[in-house]
Amino acid sequence: MRMFLFLLAVFSLSAAAEVYPYKVNRVIDGDTVEIQTPFLPAPLKPVLALRILGVDTPEKGKRAKCSSEAAKGELATKFAIEKIQSATLIQVEIIDWDKYGGRILGDLFIDEQRLSDLLIQNGHARAYDGGTKESWCNEV
Repeated sequence: MRMFLFLLAVFSLSAAAEVYPYKVNRVIDGDTVEIQTPFLPAPLKPVLALRILGVDTPEKGKRAKCSSEAAKGELATKFAIEKIQSATLIQVEIIDWDKYGGRILGDLFIDEQRLSDLLIQNGHARAYDGGTKESWCNEV
């Protein structure tokens, strides 16, 4: 219970959408990264998955609903990896827990540009408000 209250307090403080210099460990897919979270107390693992808020990228691998979506998902992931690896400054904006409870919601600032904006501008994501997702398989 004490751990839950601690985590609640940490993320309640971040409601002002401040940015933090946490390191990105890896890109899970186009709209999800794993970040280091050194503030988490033991025995918790000091990493969290960060879901990029406001976008939907295609799924990759077995989660994709068609081969076209899988290919687009790989491209979105590769794009995110390249942007992160070439960045001189990465900052993490933590906004809230996602609706599934296992990830946090927020965005990455990559050299002062939002990853969410970069994904949309480059055709790797769509704007997403949490409602029903449009299929990536219906596109040519």
